[in-house]
Order: sequence, then structure tokens, then C-alpha cells
Amino acid sequence: MQREFGYIGDTAIHAITLAGDGLAAEVLTYGGTLRKLRIETGRGPVDVVLGLPDLDAYRRDRDYLGVLVGRFGNRIAGARYEFQGRRYALSANEGANHLHGGELGFGRRIWTVAAHEPHRLLLQYLSPDGEEGYPGELRVDAQFLLSRQRLQLTYRASANAVTPVNLTHHPYFNLAGDPAVPAAAQMLHVLADRYLPVDQQLIPTGEIADVSGTPFDFRTPMTLDERRMLDAAQLRIGGGFDHCLVLSGQHRCTAELYSPHSGVAMRITSNAPAVQLYEGHGLDRSHPELGRGVCLEPQGFPDAPNRPHFPSTLLRPGETYEHRIVYQFAVPGGHADWSAVLAALDAADKHER
Repeated sequence: MQREFGYIGDTAIHAITLAGDGLAAEVLTYGGTLRKLRIETGRGPVDVVLGLPDLDAYRRDRDYLGVLVGRFGNRIAGARYEFQGRRYALSANEGANHLHGGELGFGRRIWTVAAHEPHRLLLQYLSPDGEEGYPGELRVDAQFLLSRQRLQLTYRASANAVTPVNLTHHPYFNLAGDPAVPAAAQMLHVLADRYLPVDQQLIPTGEIADVSGTPFDFRTPMTLDERRMLDAAQLRIGGGFDHCLVLSGQHRCTAELYSPHSGVAMRITSNAPAVQLYEGHGLDRSHPELGRGVCLEPQGFPDAPNRPHFPSTLLRPGETYEHRIVYQFAVPGGHADWSAVLAALDAADKHER
């Protein structure tokens, strides 16, 4: 189903509904925004992502609610980088730095519907040479595929010049489906043994640090509030969790999240080497009616174009960039122990196959 959601000038923005078996999504052509994601449970439907009421609210939004992020997710220090002796100046939209693709990143662009079926949506965007300061033309496909209780997002991109590419997705998850239930009460499991410390501007310092003994160790499932008990200067810098976790080499998945209040669990898998954990504390000021949501953004390393020892994020002509993010849901029930959560997710994953 497709409906008009509003207009930008003479261009209609559409809201497109995808339906699976127990899962439904709504995606906007503005920003490729995942506005709704609803899972059926034995106690009724639960809305698991935060969304806004209308197009004007999304156009005013600066918190990237649900958007497709590009050309480069996260931060690039000084809004510039050098490659083969040439300096490229990017748009500075967070102080002196570049964040999530710039002032008009992919999350503020109008995407074209290339294909639409009841369970599938293919969006496309052509980013011209020089957009937000990036070199080369970048062609991007973003496919949403719904099947049973799984949502899969697949990015594919190609460029005609060497350019940094780090595409990610920015939904805010509160699996409780209730803004009165703190998002930090969700149980989080991330098989990351290292993280990237940041400076006062939330730019990586270049160190790749061990998570042991820090608030960033989620190798044992725990709530954000429980990890916060290990007070650290890194949390004070950003006012909370806003850090890149580096996944262990043999990671089975990117992250698992569970709400004991709704009984809903989610497993995220991705082929990216890291995941940005953001607890959504910026929403306290900009969207207090929504409560908070936890962002888990699979991605390459932030500021990689300026850090030669970080994995490269450069895309070259003739190469195809591909990034798959899978959101698998299950309903193990309220206040389940972690073994039951894993069993439910494993069963749901097996059923998808």
C-alpha cells in the first residue's frame, strides 16, 4: 500500500507499507525513513521504533529518526580528509565536523521508488559529484525486504570516482512499545571486545581500546543503566552512550536487544565491522514526547578517511559496495531468562531459512 504523506514543493512524498507474517513496516520516500515497525505478539501489536506524526516534523528533525544515512555515517573530523595529496572539504554540520553525510545527507533527500511489492521496496538515490563536498557520482540502491518476522535492509552502491562510503541505518528502538518505559531498561548483548574512545567533540581519538572493565562491555547481556554504574569519563563527554563498538572477528551477530516489558526480542546481523551505540539522550530536548530509543547502527569506523589504521571506507570505480542489515524479531515473552531469549531468536532465524 502506498499513500501520500505530504509534499516538498511539487514533489509528493509517499508512505509505503510492507507486510510480513506478524511484522509490518512503513517507509517514507523522504530519507528512506523507517517510520513504523510493528510486531504482533500474543498480547497485541507492539510498535518497536520511534516515529513522527507528519512530514513537517520529519523536515524539522535533526535527530535522524529512522533515516537511511549516507554518504558517510557518523563523524569525519574537521569536515575534511586527504587522499593522494588532495584535500577534500566536506560540509560542516556539527560544529567544525561532518556528521551523517552533511547538512542534507541521504536522510534528508527524496528517494525514488524503483520497485514495490507487498513485502519488498527498492529505493534509489543518485548523489551527484560534489554533493556535500564528496567527489564522484554515487548511485545507491536501498532494498527493504520483509519476511515473517524479519526486516532486511540491503544497500548497494557504485561510484565513478574514489569516495568515502559508510552507509548505515538510524532507527530508534524501544521494544517495550511504550514511551513511559525507559529504553535503557532493555537488555543489550553485543559481542564487541573493543571500542573507539572519543574526544570532547565525539571524534575518535585513534585508540582502539579494550572494553574490559568499562561501561562498553556488553559481552554479557545487561541494561544500559546497569553498565552506566561503571562511571567513566567517556560517558560524561557525550552525556551518555554514543560510541562505536568494534565487533570481535568471529561475531555471530551485531547485537541483540530484549524488552522484558513487552517480551519482544531483536537480533541484528550485518557485514559491517562495528556498531555505533547511541542511547537517544538527544531526544530529551528535541522530542520529549517520544521518550528515548536505543540506536544500534552497523557501520565502518567513524573518521576512517583520516585514520589510515582504521579499516578503509573508500569505494573505487568498478567496485560494488554492499551492506546488509537484518533485523530478526521473536517474542520469547516477558521477563524471560537470556537462554530463552536466544532460543526464541534462534528458532525465528531458523524458520526464516
